[in-house]
Amino acid sequence: MNLNNLRKDNEVLDIFCKLVSIPSPSLKEEKVIEWILNFCAENNINARKDSYGNVYIRVPGSDSSKEPLMLSSHMDVVGDDSPVNIYLDGDFIKAEGRTLGADDKVGVACALKLAKDITEGKINAGGGLEITFTRDEETGMSGVEHVEFDKIKSKYILVCDADKLGQLQISGASYTNAKITVRGLKGGHSGIDIGDETRLNAAKMIAELLAEFPQGAYYSDETGVITSCNLGAIVAGGVQNSISAIVEKGIKTNDYITEIMKKTSTNIINTLGMASYSIRSASVEKEEELKGVMQSIVDKFNQKYKGLAEAQIEFEIHLLPFEKAEDDRIERVHTEACKKAGIQNVIESFHAGAETHIYCHNKNANGEFFMPVLLGLADVYNMHSAAEKVDYKTLLKGYEVIKNTFEVFNS
Repeated sequence: MNLNNLRKDNEVLDIFCKLVSIPSPSLKEEKVIEWILNFCAENNINARKDSYGNVYIRVPGSDSSKEPLMLSSHMDVVGDDSPVNIYLDGDFIKAEGRTLGADDKVGVACALKLAKDITEGKINAGGGLEITFTRDEETGMSGVEHVEFDKIKSKYILVCDADKLGQLQISGASYTNAKITVRGLKGGHSGIDIGDETRLNAAKMIAELLAEFPQGAYYSDETGVITSCNLGAIVAGGVQNSISAIVEKGIKTNDYITEIMKKTSTNIINTLGMASYSIRSASVEKEEELKGVMQSIVDKFNQKYKGLAEAQIEFEIHLLPFEKAEDDRIERVHTEACKKAGIQNVIESFHAGAETHIYCHNKNANGEFFMPVLLGLADVYNMHSAAEKVDYKTLLKGYEVIKNTFEVFNS
């Protein structure tokens, strides 16, 4: 099958191909923004750009008794601004030697097609459609942080950025760092002072402490892993001289750990050890419970080694969680929409961050907290790599799902 022929027969596929052919790395989305605004102007779709470069689309409703629904997708992609040459390989659309940008131009294409079909009267407008296209999701999520939340009327938001057709992700994990420090209060020489049992080695002490900490999944439910912690790094012992030598000599290597170990000092009783953990949780309650467990382990350590060594743990919140809402309206709507499209949806939690995490902590024009979900509209493989590809048949089915979702929402 020829890609050009497919594009002629399927408008959503044609829109997608035009979008991915425009390189738009994070904070360099100007060309794709211009294309989207021109597309909307040509099709009588009300669109505007804010001062940060986010794009807003509003399609008026036909029934004032119904509420609007919002779609959100990001316009930036992982990759540079080199040319994007796309081709068809079996059922897959790929780009030659670079990222395709299906993340998240699948979502942008489906949203634009839906806006066009509603505007042309092919789909009943119901309570109306709002769309937000954001910048810079991939590197800092600065686009969604600059969204004009108080101008959005919708309460329910479909963030069209999951990577599998039929996915409905109803909660997502926070991201918190835990920093642990252990100090030996005396230190000394590894020969002369080694018999003094009051001179505790901080490297040995931090290993003992961390052995008591949880690792991996801490709490799971039917939607997947909800809360976890992961040891990121440990730094302890006599590494200062070794690191100084690497810096002074300008050593370049892919194995700095081995290089550091070559010249570590072993003739000191170490006084400092540090470690870092990531904590992820889609539940504030379970995250606080996990933090409490970690703190209690530190407290017991300090009681055991009082006057000889001391430990400290500090928590740094980088991303608040996207918690599951009690309102399951979108779950029910999406289940029916997928059934009408002949596919089975999968309702789950995802153990990472997305724009849902920002939306759910903000309010709309009516002072209501947004209720976002993360939605999959195509099967995208190898995201963020030169091997990225999208199954075009799932993209066509994904548009059917989003169209059905809008219609069921307004029924």
